[in-house]
Amino acid sequence: MQIDKKSIRKKLEEVFGLDLRSLALFRIGLALVIIADLIIRFQDLTIFYSDAGILPREALVGISSPWYWSIYNLSGQSWFEGIVFIAAIAIATLMLIGYRTRLATIATWALIISLHNRNPTLIFAADDVLRAIMFWAMFLPLGACYSVDAALNTSTKPQPKRYLAMATVALMIQQCYIYMFSAGFKHQSPLWSIEGSAVYYALSFDQYATPIGQLLRSLPPDLLKIMTFGALYFEWLAPLLIFIPFRNSLFKSIAFVSFVGLHISFGLCFELGIFPYLSVVTWFAFIPSQVWDYLANRNQNRQREGLQIYYDLDCGFCKKVVHFLRTFLILPNTPLLPAQEAEDITIYQDMQEQNSWVVIDWEGKRRFKWDGIAYVVSLSPIFFPLEQILRIPILMNWGTKFYQIIASNRRMAGNFTKPFKYTNFQVIPKLWRNILAGIFLILMTFWNLSSFANNRLLTNTNNSVYKSLQKMAKSRTAQNIDWLGDLTRLNQSWSIFAPHPPRDDGWHVIVATLNNGQEIDLLTGNTPNWEKPSMGERNRLYRNMQWRTYFINLNRAIGKKLFPFYGTYLCRNWDSQHQSAEQIKELYIYFINERTVPQGEKQTVTKTNPWSGSCK
Repeated sequence: MQIDKKSIRKKLEEVFGLDLRSLALFRIGLALVIIADLIIRFQDLTIFYSDAGILPREALVGISSPWYWSIYNLSGQSWFEGIVFIAAIAIATLMLIGYRTRLATIATWALIISLHNRNPTLIFAADDVLRAIMFWAMFLPLGACYSVDAALNTSTKPQPKRYLAMATVALMIQQCYIYMFSAGFKHQSPLWSIEGSAVYYALSFDQYATPIGQLLRSLPPDLLKIMTFGALYFEWLAPLLIFIPFRNSLFKSIAFVSFVGLHISFGLCFELGIFPYLSVVTWFAFIPSQVWDYLANRNQNRQREGLQIYYDLDCGFCKKVVHFLRTFLILPNTPLLPAQEAEDITIYQDMQEQNSWVVIDWEGKRRFKWDGIAYVVSLSPIFFPLEQILRIPILMNWGTKFYQIIASNRRMAGNFTKPFKYTNFQVIPKLWRNILAGIFLILMTFWNLSSFANNRLLTNTNNSVYKSLQKMAKSRTAQNIDWLGDLTRLNQSWSIFAPHPPRDDGWHVIVATLNNGQEIDLLTGNTPNWEKPSMGERNRLYRNMQWRTYFINLNRAIGKKLFPFYGTYLCRNWDSQHQSAEQIKELYIYFINERTVPQGEKQTVTKTNPWSGSCK
């Protein structure tokens, strides 16, 4: 029996290969989420990432691994941290537009690791997902489509539609691990697997719940139980849809739609920062080729097929710009032709007379300058609505003048495109990358199994499989490679709302007794109020996911190490802005514990004082 190698490769490519257009969309979405996250964090730069904030570098010794490295740790000054932040945003922008894409992706990954390692007390599930996904992104050809790299690729060989390599397999497995190991952790808790009350407890956690989430938690217990079991088994089984070998495109599409819907619902019910957006973006990579082909065929029409663009062959700036337009407006089949080589000599004459590129539409009409830009934009399957804006009379007037200025100063304008170099590349998997990705895929699997074996709910189990996992996790081999997991931050534990949702709900009140005897709540600036804050007040207190995570960690075991540094920051920050009589004498951090009780039971509230100290 002869093995048909072509058929086997085709099937492997169908199941484990990823479309280059999907990877490009994945890159764009990933970069946008990273930039948004950096901008949000930048607002608290001094507080979270400098030595003048809540976690000076000296405090990292007691709470982080010695293998946690960070560029941000090179200095504790706010100005230095600001420079690194701005550099991170700039490099993520290069990743967004796809310029030197692999290098930009590697640098972005390194800066993300640095940011997370600088203040581990702010790390939330989204950060864990981002680090894991970015690791595999470094191995993938994210710049093969819809990028500066693709626009300036001089290779005459057509690119493959799909990319199959060890990294695509690893990304698919990583995606499954995120959900399936999370389900494995949850399955150990009776709230998820027996009582079916986990969704109720999750929706009752005020630190996360939105108005919609609070509304849903009042649903009948039986319905909440169905939602709990449904969520648990969906996480167990739905990720495996992407591996089904028959009608794989259909099942990948079902998985994509299902998980996008799941994360949209998470975003509506919980305050989770970038988590819902990032999770949706990770599924972009798995959009099958058939979807793209369908969209391409649907968007093809006489207007797009008839478009021709002529540019000045002697103008390097002009050539690059038309290539950028064709790529980013998603008009891949549009011919870009030198006007000097046109068969119709009048095209070159028009270019010289108008001092403009020549855009010829499907009816043969010639368009110039800003009018040509507006027309080309109108044919873009994504950006076509912008045509109406570009044709606003005042913008048409300004745009035409701007075009004339650029056309008359092409050499100077060329300085802006000069850094963008033409390259010649083919999307071909390299052996060393496959080997390296394969090694880290094995390590990632090992670390996931180890994190599961170390689950405290399994410590006393007699199950032979769990015992074997625990033995493996405590082996000398595991200990010898732990440093590599810390170094790459590829060691992972998927425990959001697992093994059970948090029930230690409540809020903080930070009371400062001033030298003049007055008492102030430093979180609100008002007289201490022990009443439960409204949702609006809570959102002002914990204005982003980093603050929410930090205050949750204050109420965890790690809080004992954080309180002294947080107290020092509060004293220093307040006293620097007030005269001696109004400076802080004593500081008391209270947590009003509103531990969530089962549905229908009476809620209890207790006031605790986990830390107090003097500012003197």
